[in-house]
Amino acid sequence: MKINSKEFLTVSNLLSLLRLLLAIPLWLLFDEFNLNPAVKYWLFALCLFAALTDVLDGYLARKLNQVTEAGKIIDPLADKIAMAVVVIRLAMYGELPAYYLGLIIGRDLLIFFGGIYVTSKIGKVLPSNILGKAAVFIIGIVVLLTLLQIDKSSTIYSSVYYFSIVMIILSFIAYVVRAIEYLNRKKLV
Repeated sequence: MKINSKEFLTVSNLLSLLRLLLAIPLWLLFDEFNLNPAVKYWLFALCLFAALTDVLDGYLARKLNQVTEAGKIIDPLADKIAMAVVVIRLAMYGELPAYYLGLIIGRDLLIFFGGIYVTSKIGKVLPSNILGKAAVFIIGIVVLLTLLQIDKSSTIYSSVYYFSIVMIILSFIAYVVRAIEYLNRKKLV
């Protein structure tokens, strides 16, 4: 797999890079999490902005015919880092349980390193799958509900929270199955 340096300078990849850079102000804003109630709304707004850039970069990549190998790396990496920053910080403040953080980080690390392995074997980056995108979306809703301080015992919060756990597991299984399929196809060629 060869990535051309011009691939980085597309509108969609620049949006992904912006989302990646948002991890810095997100991390820093959490320093004021329990000190200033307004910070929770700033964090909420930044998370929504990050989600918007995620939707927009995918849309623009397809619309402008700018789907690139670099974008297939940068986009999910930006998602994983931005989400990890928020989930880590929420767990540090006791807003999310440690096992939830472990599920998310563990899944993402296994997918990341598995993706590197598969890419080295088949010579191309596997794009994100729909279950992975759905899992990130549902985790994002958990994060937003948490930032808004929605009662964690409420039916809405509990339903979304437990559904996100199911989606984390299902999306990981889907990634593994797809990776095995691609590796098996490569062996047949």
